Amino acid sequence: MPIGKFEGVEEPLARIAGKAYFAEAMRRYTLSALDQGIKPPVVTAIAKYNATEWYRSAVNDAMDIMGGAAISLGPRNAIAEGYIAAPISITVEGANILTRTLMIFGQGALRAHPYAFKEIYALEKNDVKAFDRAFWGHIGHIFRNLFRAKVLSWTRGWLIFGHGDNVTRRYYQKLAWASAYFATMADIAMGVLGGKLKFKEKLTGRYADVLSWMYTATAVLHRYESEGRRKEDTPFVHYSMQVAFDNIQKSFEGILANFEGPFFLRWLMRGPVFWFASLNKMGVEPRDDLTHELAKLIQEDGEQRDRITQGMFIPKLETEALGRYEKAFKTIKKSEDIDTKIRRAIRKKILPKKRSRDLLEIALEKGVITVEEQKILQLSEELRWDAIQVDVFTEDEFVNATQVRAKLINEAGKGACPVTTTAPRVAH
Repeated sequence: MPIGKFEGVEEPLARIAGKAYFAEAMRRYTLSALDQGIKPPVVTAIAKYNATEWYRSAVNDAMDIMGGAAISLGPRNAIAEGYIAAPISITVEGANILTRTLMIFGQGALRAHPYAFKEIYALEKNDVKAFDRAFWGHIGHIFRNLFRAKVLSWTRGWLIFGHGDNVTRRYYQKLAWASAYFATMADIAMGVLGGKLKFKEKLTGRYADVLSWMYTATAVLHRYESEGRRKEDTPFVHYSMQVAFDNIQKSFEGILANFEGPFFLRWLMRGPVFWFASLNKMGVEPRDDLTHELAKLIQEDGEQRDRITQGMFIPKLETEALGRYEKAFKTIKKSEDIDTKIRRAIRKKILPKKRSRDLLEIALEKGVITVEEQKILQLSEELRWDAIQVDVFTEDEFVNATQVRAKLINEAGKGACPVTTTAPRVAH
């Protein structure tokens, strides 16, 4: 039985597939703004932080699935270099810890707020009238959001109408609910903590998580609409949105459980409000039947898998690791129906139950399969066996590879900087 059908493997496979869908949705949504000449610093920070974190977790899942084949370095390894490179994207162009705890909510709370920036600007210009307009507008904004958040929370967002179809309508309602609740909690944090908020990085990190997942959910809904509400994308949409709201729920619970301020407010947040939010959940983790469906879909050779992997470089050469995997996958998928015929013949006792090297010859003789089908089965078995092999080096090959690698690195650098090399790691 293929390992992809084991439930323990289906779980990380579904996570990889889901991340592929909503990461691509976020990429397109973010670039649509950049293509229009807009330069949104908070949005790009959200995209950079989350995309690199999703990549890191996805490559970890892939390492777990591939096991020893992912650990043994060499030309056959398709993923180890990506695993090794993961910390680069995490730390370069703004370290992710800094991005999450300071930039996303720290900048977003000011830049995305309809009145906060106007208040600060008016103070800097010593414009009393402008400050009064912004200040009282801010007060009205707080009360409107508070009322909206309470009503949507009590009704679980069911009062929102007119958005989406049968697949996404409920998600639009929940997103409006989360947005109103987030706006209220953000104003409370800014009003109560003031300048201290920038030092409460654990708290601002949780606010950043809520904002990030609301943005991701918006991007997923946008992708679903812009691609024509494809029916085959429904499982990916459900999975993406459920993951988003589950993370939003957990972040809100973290904010309420750790909010700092006056005693009465802390008691309110950690007592009645916290318990209400914990019972009146916005989301929970995706069910097992949904993760099963995602894992199944990406193991089928068809249009859906091609669209999920759109934009990826997939080598045509079998000498490249990913190219070897891809050819083996496509050939084995072609052989599945033929293999089913043999299994059926074994159950009917047309063929011997014990599998042997000459089973295909017996199946051919008894008319269970054709000559062409026999060739496909033989090729699929050869490719399967070849795909699971790992690189093995002799000691001489190891030493030579080290010397060649050092030479190539030095030539590439052209003496511009000192080069430090380490010996390549090997399987045996």
